[in-house]
Amino acid sequence: MTEHEATEAMSVPSSPWHKASYSAEQGACVEVSEGPTTGVRDTQHRDLGTLLFAASEWQAFLGTTRNGLP
Repeated sequence: MTEHEATEAMSVPSSPWHKASYSAEQGACVEVSEGPTTGVRDTQHRDLGTLLFAASEWQAFLGTTRNGLP
C-alpha cells in the first residue's frame, strides 16, 4: 500500500469530538475524536481541516506524552 492509498483509507472519525483535557482551560484548544482513526483539529478553526492518525499512532503519542520523553 502506498502512502497515498493509506491516507485515502483513513477517514474522519464518526465518534463524538471532545476538547483535549490539557487545553480545555486555555485559549489554544484542540478537539479529538478517537476510534480506529483518530482525528485532531483546532477548536477555533475547524474549517482548516483535521489531522488523522491510526489508533496505534495515537496510543503511542499518548504514551509518550503521559510518560515523558526518555
